[in-house]
Amino acid sequence: MAFESLTERLQNAFSKLRKKGKISETDLRGAMREIRLALLEADVNFTVVKNFVKTVRDKAIGADVLKGLNPTQQIVKIVNDELVAIMGDQAVDLNKSPKIPTIIMMVGLQGAGKTTTAGKLALKLKNEQKARPLMIAGDVYRPAAIDQLVQVGQQIDVPVFQMGTDVDPVEIVRQGLQKASEEKNDYVIIDTAGRLQIDEKLMDELARIKALANPNEILLVVDAMTGQNAVNTAEGFNDRLDVTGVVLTKLDGDTRGGAALSIRAVTGKPIKFIGQGEKMTDLDVFHPDRMASRILGMGDMLTLIEKTQKEYDEKQAQEVTQKIKENTFDFNDFVDQMDQMQNMGSMEDIMKMIPGMANNPALKNVNIDPKDMAHMKAIVYSMTPAEREDPDLLNPSRRRRIAGGAGRPVVEVNRMIKQFGQMKKMMNQMSKGNFNGMEGLLGKGVSGRLSKIAMNSMVRKAKKRKKKRMKKNRRNK
Repeated sequence: MAFESLTERLQNAFSKLRKKGKISETDLRGAMREIRLALLEADVNFTVVKNFVKTVRDKAIGADVLKGLNPTQQIVKIVNDELVAIMGDQAVDLNKSPKIPTIIMMVGLQGAGKTTTAGKLALKLKNEQKARPLMIAGDVYRPAAIDQLVQVGQQIDVPVFQMGTDVDPVEIVRQGLQKASEEKNDYVIIDTAGRLQIDEKLMDELARIKALANPNEILLVVDAMTGQNAVNTAEGFNDRLDVTGVVLTKLDGDTRGGAALSIRAVTGKPIKFIGQGEKMTDLDVFHPDRMASRILGMGDMLTLIEKTQKEYDEKQAQEVTQKIKENTFDFNDFVDQMDQMQNMGSMEDIMKMIPGMANNPALKNVNIDPKDMAHMKAIVYSMTPAEREDPDLLNPSRRRRIAGGAGRPVVEVNRMIKQFGQMKKMMNQMSKGNFNGMEGLLGKGVSGRLSKIAMNSMVRKAKKRKKKRMKKNRRNK
């Protein structure tokens, strides 16, 4: 995950300051040196790093922070505020046309993820604004680019306008816009050609499309894994096309994340969206304050809450409170919880969004292999309906039968049943609002309270889902 190394380096720097108690200017200089090296290693632009460190140091000294009661905490706040400032202060909405359609032009180098991002954006607009987008296939050079966009369109049920590969892209866009006008589409997303590197021919074509379409939004799609090259690419496209925003893709990959901290400062153009996964729903609005919080290892509660609201069915009713309180959390619930966690992303990423857990050494590098999840589900699916609802039936003979049905060793079945027992105990405890004994896991103070709120929210959603499942089962009987 992006920023992992940067987060660790920054936390080490702050940890050393906390141990000092009273902080001298020499201590501050040492911390600033570590922060500067951490940012440079994260591939943040050199000029951005230089200005960032100077600003933080000047503010810390100028506000007499070193003489305060809790100087380290104040320095962390200054660093947080400056991280937010260089990334853009707040989220920036898409530019919207006063009358339909709003025209969005996607540009970028080959391999950055333009076509996929065009689909993700179309789906986001369709789901969140009930929009009727049209995508135009304007990349006639890359092999199968049009086919890819058509497949994406079929996957998300969004129409694609295309005229094959033998027509000038400007003419394709002209006729596509005419089609959108006839069909009363409220958004038009133009997928354009890319190159392995910026060249005059590419820029001339994009400039002609821009002149024809007069787009409300020119989104530059940049691969975060290219590091400092991402910033150079952003500068090159911005100089020629005056882009209106940036989409940073592949932030879930093995990237140092420096582009997110550099692009706004270097180009003056906001990052509007970030791609953090392969699913068509994995496109998030970029919130500088939330990203700064995650970089500093302080979690990202708002994004976590938004994810739970999206992934859990809001219409599911909630009869299950009494059932869980009566210690009847069963294997059907266990599988349901695994499904929901998989829908929300990797366990490691989810933990980092919860304040008390984002920084917990006991949870460092926690993750669950998708194969392990699949094995656990196979074991549950090999149980009879009665065994799933009443785990006490699982005697040694039944466990051997289940192991054979799932194709897993008996020891793995026993381990999974033990894990189920631990989760059952925790769910029953949390359903009653009892978090005793979990302080070390969830953290203390404000972050601990926020973690409890998030956990309570997840428990409530699980109860709603179970009631819906039980109603469906009753109807089928």
